Amino acid sequence: MGLMSKILGGGGSRTAEDYVELDLDDVSADSADAAMQVHIAEVSGQADAIDIKDTVYDGDIVIADITRLRTNDSTVEHIVDELRQVAQEVDGDIVRKGDDQMIITPTGVRISREKLGQRA
Repeated sequence: MGLMSKILGGGGSRTAEDYVELDLDDVSADSADAAMQVHIAEVSGQADAIDIKDTVYDGDIVIADITRLRTNDSTVEHIVDELRQVAQEVDGDIVRKGDDQMIITPTGVRISREKLGQRA
């Protein structure tokens, strides 16, 4: 099997031994040089939405897990409306990915609605 076949996944099936788990301790957490960060959030209530709004206003991207909100539709809609308003205020973008994730971006960042590898 050639190098390109390994990279592109051609031929043969994969086993657990083909994958390597990355240790986060090996990755530098120094982000002082970064102009923007991507934050991961779990939203379980209104207080979490406030933290997300502040983060987007500060110019960072948030990927929010809204799985815990599924039980109360009015809460979900209220939080989604608030986050949509923030994205609009900062001229950013917002998308809902399935029933469990939202991505909210600040000024100058757009989220493509086209999946990679799905171009016709």
